[in-house]
Amino acid sequence: MEGDTFSGLGNGAQLDGKVVQTFQKSFVQVQNILDQNRLLINEINQNHESKIPDNLSRNVGLIRELNNNIRRVVDLYSHLSTSFTKSVDASSEGDSIGHKRGRPA
Repeated sequence: MEGDTFSGLGNGAQLDGKVVQTFQKSFVQVQNILDQNRLLINEINQNHESKIPDNLSRNVGLIRELNNNIRRVVDLYSHLSTSFTKSVDASSEGDSIGHKRGRPA
């Protein structure tokens, strides 16, 4: 996927390998957090169903961890959005500064 052209970005803007690598790294981080959240949610549900006071108390910490993970995912997506916009803008500027594509005859 490195060096791919994302044709959906006006003018067929190309994203360099470093940008794509950054996106991939962020998506892996998001997926890892979401996987962890799935485990947390399963444990929270089991604790809730058990109705054991210690398990219910443990849920307080688990829910806090889940909320923090959700904040991390939001931050990662926000950063991805900003990076994506900047890379598209930079690519568009490069096209308008003299790297214009020739028009077919």
